[in-house]
Amino acid sequence: MGLDLDFAVRYAGRPAAALTRRDVARALLAVPSGQALVALPDLRREMLAAGNPLSVVFWTSAKTILARIESGVATVGDVQRWLESSGTEPIMLTRSYFLWPEEGERGPVAVEMYERLVEFLEERLARGEIDPDALTSGDVEARHAYEELQERWLGTPLPDGRVPNVVVNDEQDQELYATWDEEEAYALSELQRVLEDLPEPPFPAADLRSAALRLRVTLTRTGYPGTILRACAGLEEDSLPESDEELWLTVAAGIASPISDLPDEEDAARFFDMDGELSHEDSILASLCAIHHADWLAAVTTLVRYGPGVLASPERIARFIADSEDVDVEPDEPEDLEATEMLFTAVTPLWAHLGIVDRSEVLTPLGWWGLPKALERAWSAGSMPPE
Repeated sequence: MGLDLDFAVRYAGRPAAALTRRDVARALLAVPSGQALVALPDLRREMLAAGNPLSVVFWTSAKTILARIESGVATVGDVQRWLESSGTEPIMLTRSYFLWPEEGERGPVAVEMYERLVEFLEERLARGEIDPDALTSGDVEARHAYEELQERWLGTPLPDGRVPNVVVNDEQDQELYATWDEEEAYALSELQRVLEDLPEPPFPAADLRSAALRLRVTLTRTGYPGTILRACAGLEEDSLPESDEELWLTVAAGIASPISDLPDEEDAARFFDMDGELSHEDSILASLCAIHHADWLAAVTTLVRYGPGVLASPERIARFIADSEDVDVEPDEPEDLEATEMLFTAVTPLWAHLGIVDRSEVLTPLGWWGLPKALERAWSAGSMPPE
């Protein structure tokens, strides 16, 4: 399909005289950059004939960005920034860290709010409150004003009481939780399928009692690993389960599925501070939360198949996951192996404290018995520990 005024009109869904810079920019980006470059002069003449010439600054910037795209030097950020400089394109990531979902991933609420914001910006542009030429030219004050305008709109209740940034984030959270629940349910069914074909490990009563005694002391202390284990399990130091088995399984399950609260709003900025560093505890929790269901499934089922005495170091676990027949992974990607190994460096010291592995990172009889039960508990909605 050729790029001309008719294409731009159909793509935007409005007549030529009403096309905005954003409409034309999106039409230009909807076709290969080389094709857009060739069609650009004719499109400009057609817009002039339709009584909607736009500006010299816009057409010059369009030619520049398309040429950069065609030569392969333009980044995704460059293109997004140019599109935002049209004056009616919402900013993808605001200074308050509100992030719009990608266009093809927006739910009904995000689509509605995005369109409402575009309409709002078009109204302000028509009133002369937005200067797209200044935005395109990189004027810092104009960009700051543009960002502030959108920040205020996103945080201001609509006539029906909904706050745009809140309802969009809520919708994304619901979609994320639904996907997470689906993955978890599938992982649980696969775990149970594998365990049905394996013998039941003997109950290591003495080892469990010894590990629980150590754990009760650790959970009453500040600092690592007590803070991590309490956060993972969702436990308070003054309300620990009386049963050793219940306590141990709750904490072991929490390592695979942490229940820690998100940081307070005033503390959240540290997670977005690219120049700062996470604390030791934050880094460990982040690593635990980054381990996929499939990786836990592959690691635990492989360890249980081998039984006590198998090496369970992070490096070995990464290889178990890559070679597992229970999950679909690429075993020959060194970057993936290294990344998996790094994540499990947060796991094995915690396992050692629970007696799942010994000081040499070898699986113990307690780990053989308890790991599959802990993982099953972590993924069973009805077995979650109290908050």
